Amino acid sequence: MAAQVPPDLTHAEVTQGDIAVATALAGGVRLDHMPSRLLALSGAVLLSFLVVSAESLHAQSDVVAVTDAMLQSPEADDWLMWRRTLDGWGYSPLDQIDRSNVADLKMVWSRGIADGSNQGTPLVYDGVMYMPNPSDRIQAIDAVTGDLRWEYQRTLPDDLTDRLGRALSQINRNIAIFGDTIIDTSGDTHVFALDIATGTLRWETEILDYRTHPAHQSSGPIIADGKIISGRGCMPEAGPDACVITAHDARTGEELWRRRTIPRPGEPGDETWGDVPDEERRHVGAWMVPSYDPELGLIYIGTSVTSPAPKFWIGGVENTHLYHNSTLALDVNTGEIVWHYQHLNDHWDLDHPFERLLVDTVVAPAPDAVEWINPRLQPGERRRVVTGIPGKTGVVYTLDRETGEFLWAKPTVSQNVIASIDGATGAVAVNSEVVFTAAGQEVMTCPVWQGGKDWEAGAYSPETNLMYMPLRHTCGRVMASDNGTWYDLTVRTEITPGEAMLGTIQAISAETGETVWTHSQEAFTMSLVATGGGLVFGGDSNGRFKALDHETGEILWEINIGSPVTGFPVTYAVDGRQYVAVSTGYSLNTSALARLNPHHRPSRGNTLFVFALPEG
Repeated sequence: MAAQVPPDLTHAEVTQGDIAVATALAGGVRLDHMPSRLLALSGAVLLSFLVVSAESLHAQSDVVAVTDAMLQSPEADDWLMWRRTLDGWGYSPLDQIDRSNVADLKMVWSRGIADGSNQGTPLVYDGVMYMPNPSDRIQAIDAVTGDLRWEYQRTLPDDLTDRLGRALSQINRNIAIFGDTIIDTSGDTHVFALDIATGTLRWETEILDYRTHPAHQSSGPIIADGKIISGRGCMPEAGPDACVITAHDARTGEELWRRRTIPRPGEPGDETWGDVPDEERRHVGAWMVPSYDPELGLIYIGTSVTSPAPKFWIGGVENTHLYHNSTLALDVNTGEIVWHYQHLNDHWDLDHPFERLLVDTVVAPAPDAVEWINPRLQPGERRRVVTGIPGKTGVVYTLDRETGEFLWAKPTVSQNVIASIDGATGAVAVNSEVVFTAAGQEVMTCPVWQGGKDWEAGAYSPETNLMYMPLRHTCGRVMASDNGTWYDLTVRTEITPGEAMLGTIQAISAETGETVWTHSQEAFTMSLVATGGGLVFGGDSNGRFKALDHETGEILWEINIGSPVTGFPVTYAVDGRQYVAVSTGYSLNTSALARLNPHHRPSRGNTLFVFALPEG
């Protein structure tokens, strides 16, 4: 609807696009939300907004549409998706900021973002930053100055938090870009596209009805071959039909396929649930962001645990309940499962949905550093692998990404839930001493449901062939409690006995599995990014943001930005100048683990910070 204007301006057509740009110029105050007495601007003032609006729209209309080819090989200056590239590396080749000058890094601008649990990843394209805020607010920001260009706020149903809870309905980790649109999945389980120039809604498609099949969209999509690929976490009461991975046409929003993560009766894997009726198979979500190999045409995505977690309540501990805690390789065109690998038959809420790193590397695991090795591996053979730490156990798994063949695995933090992995088959045997068989049983497990590792992403650098992983040392007393919660568990978390500090970063060779360096600290570490300047940037739960030497782990620069560094860091360049951006806020983990370091007293402010070297 066109905005109301004073009578002397009725000859000018004020569109929603005009409002969006004028809103940005007015400091984010939407003109169509102003009281009428304020809206009655003088003709000259409003026309000046419209003139600048037209200039802004013309400038952005010159932006080249983002294609699949660009997403598969992005320009170094841009950050076009969650981890910058479809292989999930979290790596940028930019090297203006390097080990020799990072100590000179200064903040160049900051901006407050919306309230709520913030874990956002900014995208940057052609000098404009697109920032997902909590509760489905998206902002376009000048990436050099921090000035707002437009803002979109989705109207969410009043009863959404009743279905999903407040935190899960707020989290918006990432968005996508394709053509001339910004694409996201919403708290009320739609996929939608915004005009890149104005922020106006182009189209939207319902994926699930949140009232009957509640599912949380804490992570957004990637674009693979023109398809919007998205997963979600499915609430226990939603049943198995909410536990789906979907593909939509990135141009129109039309649904192309959907894949359940719980087998239907009669499908392969159905037998792994025993006698559990289909409607009682619950909560195997895919709530983190997938990776994609364009050559193989395969999507790689991880899945979560069941509800409840102890398996004696859902058909028996001998059942494996596919496809929980698995890596799924899906055909991008059909959604068919080409192969799967189950990392753990879980009883303790140790999810495995985290980032999958797609790396081409020599595979030569060192026997003195790697606990479980495939005996068929030939020394020095080169493989296309999917690797990383996919789950809360903190175990590195390396698989052949074409076939799913197990290659090697090793723990990185103390764990007692996996007894062994058969190197020849990859079959994981759990430690029977910590498997629940009845309500009221209590065991000591390492780690517990905060991980090990959690959603905070690691990074990989092709320069070192190292993966850099933010980890934590946790153990706890865990009881199987028929308490009506999602997992029917009661957990008392503590720092792992024998460890003095909660947080760690480990640099692990993708070739040999050896841990090249370890950084330890009191606060738990959060998401990382690696750069061509020989640096690894990352933050922690106590508000410190730092740069480490990618070869040694030495801290080369550090700043206190006040609140837990919950956002995913990125780096980009505009007009030859490199920037580093990250945001702060709070998360379920920063709240739950705060008591382990009670002397840490960070604030809880949601702020976006951008750093660069001094000019000149």
